[in-house]
Amino acid sequence: MNASDIRKAYLDYFAARGHKVVSSASLLPENDPTTLFTGSGMQPMVPYLLGETHPEGTRIADSQKCFRSGDIEEVGDNRHTTFFEMLGNWSLGDYFKKEQVGWMFEFLTKELKIDPSRLYVTVFRGNDAIGIPKDDETVGYWQEAFSSVGVDAKAIDHSDSYGMNGGRIFYYPEKKNWWSRSGTPDKMPVGEPGGPDTEMFWDFGVERGLHEASAFVSLPCHVNCDCGRFVEIGNNVFMQYIKTDSTLKENTGNLVIKRNDGFHRLSKRNVDFGGGLERLAMAVNDDPDIFKISLFDGARALIEKVTGKTYGANAAETYAFRVALDHLRAATFLIADGVVPSNKDQGYFVRRLVRRAIRFAHKLGANDAFCGSVVSAYVETYRDAYPELGAKMEFVVGEIVKEEAKFKASLEKGLKEFEKIFAKSSVVSGIDAFNLYQSYGFPWELTEELAREKGQVVDRDAFQGEFKKHQDLSRAGSEQKFTGGLADHSAAVVRLHTATHMLHQALRTVLGDHVFQRGSNITAERARFDFSHPDKLTPEQIQRVEDIVNENVRRALPVHFEILELDEAKRRGAIGVFEDKYASLGGKIKVYFIGNEATGDYYSREVCGGPHVENTKELGTFRIAKEEAVAAGIRRIKATLDDQLSNP
Repeated sequence: MNASDIRKAYLDYFAARGHKVVSSASLLPENDPTTLFTGSGMQPMVPYLLGETHPEGTRIADSQKCFRSGDIEEVGDNRHTTFFEMLGNWSLGDYFKKEQVGWMFEFLTKELKIDPSRLYVTVFRGNDAIGIPKDDETVGYWQEAFSSVGVDAKAIDHSDSYGMNGGRIFYYPEKKNWWSRSGTPDKMPVGEPGGPDTEMFWDFGVERGLHEASAFVSLPCHVNCDCGRFVEIGNNVFMQYIKTDSTLKENTGNLVIKRNDGFHRLSKRNVDFGGGLERLAMAVNDDPDIFKISLFDGARALIEKVTGKTYGANAAETYAFRVALDHLRAATFLIADGVVPSNKDQGYFVRRLVRRAIRFAHKLGANDAFCGSVVSAYVETYRDAYPELGAKMEFVVGEIVKEEAKFKASLEKGLKEFEKIFAKSSVVSGIDAFNLYQSYGFPWELTEELAREKGQVVDRDAFQGEFKKHQDLSRAGSEQKFTGGLADHSAAVVRLHTATHMLHQALRTVLGDHVFQRGSNITAERARFDFSHPDKLTPEQIQRVEDIVNENVRRALPVHFEILELDEAKRRGAIGVFEDKYASLGGKIKVYFIGNEATGDYYSREVCGGPHVENTKELGTFRIAKEEAVAAGIRRIKATLDDQLSNP
């Protein structure tokens, strides 16, 4: 069975047992500001696990797309990926442990034909201090299941000191076999539900020598060992408790102490199963390399063709293959869900994925454009399960190709410059890292990784300090520059200076908070304003920016400044260049506020030395005359003010 067969078999199996199969949620969480991405199968189901009624009933199954940005640097070994699919089934107050254990064992051994003698499980050890017993009930169901196929299932308490010891079922503490949104029981707040879980592991076999070849060889191997011999293929969570107050009375005196370590059983218990599709495919293949499963076949073959290299030929090349394969797959799904490469929020991670994939493919010899072809291969692999990929293929490929062109134009020069810097001093400083970023578009992470490969550490603080110190160095052009960016302090220049503050805020409103000033030059005739943004503004965006500025001009907003400590300025939401160039009073900075001082309703808060008008009604009508590129990621607007303010 290939991975697509496994996905279909799983969904069909649970559909036949009364489960409603629902579509995957987006990789962008809805109504959840706490996280940028959907990182687990249960994340979209949390409201229903906490008591809301699911519109499709009490039995649900799906295959959920997941992305974990924190695993980007883990990719390269044989089992880590940033994107993965989580097969899931839920009982929302319906069936419980007996049915779930029986069904999972049957699915694995009968549907997927996994050898039960190579299947191991873990369960919750219990905790007497909080009154939750060992999960012997679940152990009993597992033993019945194994016994049905003639496999002895000895249950033992795990200890790192003795490894496997002939066990098949292992009791572990809450650190391994307990689930709640808050983590272990001691971290759960009152009112939080949680419960024990039981995890399933596939054994790739002692004969492969994976443990002996690992960094963990000095410790006994066990199912949760990180040596690679065992891989977790699924986790059954039994949400059956809720955290409550417990009251203790001291033996002496009448002092009553309340502790948040009490637990009550829930009357409505839930089951939450999550099983990684890719890891299940590894088990079916009986191959510990996740990148050999069928989902990577098309893309892997294409990269081999482009580079002339063979996957698995040597360790360094295999590592590069894995990074490129994983990152371009993740980028494909993220872009299809609406995340395009950029310098902010989710888009930052897409840009990082694509550029990291290009860099490692470049090491394999991929000198020509290849990303679009790899993305097309992934779309073909997944289009039946995720039809939206096929519908959005042109858009996804277009965004990938555009980002590849931007990066590859400077990658080769930047790599040569990095090597030149390193050859000269054997050290890459924070200033060097900033110069690579400024000149070649090298993200910080890329320089850091290159240096790490050479056994060096780049000073992150120095890089960030240099970045802040030289924000305005991206300005280009031959126009005359004036001290402070102002030709003089005439009324016309002062009016345009205030208008640039309003323009700055309007750009951030329309384009996003990644927009920051990268320089300005103001004469009596026009204002020139440089800002960070990767793309050309559309006519609609330009019009919207103009409208926002003029709308706030018409509001006749007062303008005033305050001298503030740096921390206070940041706390109050000021933007701008936080450095000594604007300090006039013992290291403090000057912040101009546009808006109502009495109510604190401000349109703009920006660090600046001045001068400015006293009220926006003095400005007249703001017009954008031109918008153009200056440098990579830097745009420029030239704007004017009419003497009269037009009616809305």
